[in-house]
Amino acid sequence: MSVHRVRPDVSVLSDSLEVPGIGHIPVNAFVLHAEQPVVVDTGLGLPDRSFLSTLAEALDPADVRWIWLTHPDRDHTGGIHTLLEAAPNAKVVTTFIAVGIMSCERPLPLNRVHLLNPGQSLDVGDRTLSAFRPPLFDNPATVGFFDDLTGVCFSSDCFGAPMPTADTAEGPDLAGVPAEDLRAAQLLWASVDSPWVENVDPKRFLDTFRLLRDREPELVLSTHLPAAVGMTERMIDTLGSAAGASPFVGPDQAALAQMLAGFEPPAAADPGLPVT
Repeated sequence: MSVHRVRPDVSVLSDSLEVPGIGHIPVNAFVLHAEQPVVVDTGLGLPDRSFLSTLAEALDPADVRWIWLTHPDRDHTGGIHTLLEAAPNAKVVTTFIAVGIMSCERPLPLNRVHLLNPGQSLDVGDRTLSAFRPPLFDNPATVGFFDDLTGVCFSSDCFGAPMPTADTAEGPDLAGVPAEDLRAAQLLWASVDSPWVENVDPKRFLDTFRLLRDREPELVLSTHLPAAVGMTERMIDTLGSAAGASPFVGPDQAALAQMLAGFEPPAAADPGLPVT
């Protein structure tokens, strides 16, 4: 994991995962350096990652006041319980459904929860965060937000895209990614992460982007995309064309067997045969 300061009041905690046949998926968490500091999602939580030590490069974990959980998938919740222990004054901003989902594995302490729905807002001292449902999502509990002070949009999975390399996936921004490559990658991600777009009415789907068009955020931050500066309209046009797209179909068992066969070591030589 690495830390990028993409603007004075926003740090990105960057990570990625390689998915064969798809690419390197960015997996970001964020710190909003507000008067009451906000951590947005808490990373993968894999054994070889330390979310808390990476967070400490951007902010003393004890100073965190809010943990905005955009949804309770495992790539967003990896460090949440460790962070709750390190940040005794922090509360988790989430939804009723998300609390229920997490209770199936390790429940959140209810006295540390702050329930917030799309359309509602949160005062974090020097600014207000306005919650909204992003147009694309893979979990019914998804809630992103706009920072009303700066206009920055935190979009959860929406606008995500696999990158060609880990360095690009964990880079500070999208400056080096060609426009057509980004368009293709975002449409691929839409078919992977939001396969329900195959069944949507195109007009009603386009209407879900209205808030983003009205807000016109200069900076869009997605869990699965490097920081996107000055390209919101172009990305909306890309995702708006996803209505009716066929969902991604992954490898089947035959493909898995072939893949595993390629990983097997060569058979040992028969000890009864002479060595030449």
